[in-house]
Amino acid sequence: MYTITLIPGDGIGPEVVMTTQKIIEAAGIPIQWDVQEAGFEVYRKEGTPLPTRVLDSIRKNKVALKGPTTTPIAEGFRSINVTIRQELDLFANVRQIKNYPNIPSKYQDIDMVIIRENTEDLYAGIEHMVGEDAAESIKIFTRRGCQRIIRYAFEFARKANRKKVTCVHKANIMKCTDGMFLRIARDISKEYNEIEFEDMIVDAMCMKLVQYPENYDVLVLPNLYGDIISDLCAGLIGGLGVAPGANLGNEMAVFEAVHGSAPDIAGLNIANPTAIILSGVHMLNYIGEVNAASSIEKALSKVLQEGKFLTQDIGGKANTNEFIHHIISLLS
Repeated sequence: MYTITLIPGDGIGPEVVMTTQKIIEAAGIPIQWDVQEAGFEVYRKEGTPLPTRVLDSIRKNKVALKGPTTTPIAEGFRSINVTIRQELDLFANVRQIKNYPNIPSKYQDIDMVIIRENTEDLYAGIEHMVGEDAAESIKIFTRRGCQRIIRYAFEFARKANRKKVTCVHKANIMKCTDGMFLRIARDISKEYNEIEFEDMIVDAMCMKLVQYPENYDVLVLPNLYGDIISDLCAGLIGGLGVAPGANLGNEMAVFEAVHGSAPDIAGLNIANPTAIILSGVHMLNYIGEVNAASSIEKALSKVLQEGKFLTQDIGGKANTNEFIHHIISLLS
């Protein structure tokens, strides 16, 4: 029996998280879910979107599955996701970008992994106003932070039998921060002779991904570029609704759907749970339940391939319950 922290989140979060619980249960994996509330509704009740008890639960259980949470724009509380990553030192954000059947996309044969530094850069949150007419934000890179995310990317590539790592940067302009990131990547790459290494300026990377996404395998990036490019790459395969996410540290891991909380469709039974289901698949792989993870991913792929029970956002007429019940029927 595993004990795993469960954060339902805001908007459609509770309903899509519940679908993943049901699917994992149908796959025969015994999990005791330690349910912890966080997000906008908790903020309204308690004055904080992320009570200490949530972080304590993750520290205790080491693994969490998290639904989407709402973050106010330009005001209000700080992002819950950023806070969790920094408080628990979840330094590696990993997103698999992969085509699935019947997901509308202009591209095919995409299979890449985005590995993003998750705790430094502008997301350190050190910013302030300078008088009334200017604002200043500090971009922080440390040697330790650069080394561990770049080494993680190469180790990931080696274990997953990936062939190439691309380091993405803006070292032509930011010669200290991005320059250090690039120099460290070049040094570490020499320890992995079996893996092809290249580097690319971030703006050129955006263009190349739109032109030839099939040419890329593992990308390693600083925090800000990783945030932007991972969403760009999600767009290549159909959107954030089919993009799983994982935040990994040395001792803990939080798996999450990376899309928004979509409050406008909450409770309507029409949300697409694919992203959180795939995040659950990655969570099962992480805890060693690889057979169950494979079975769930194959069942999901078959449902998508058949095309009879697709949700509205991907061209079907099925509701959320119909979609997941068909997945579960294939696991029985």
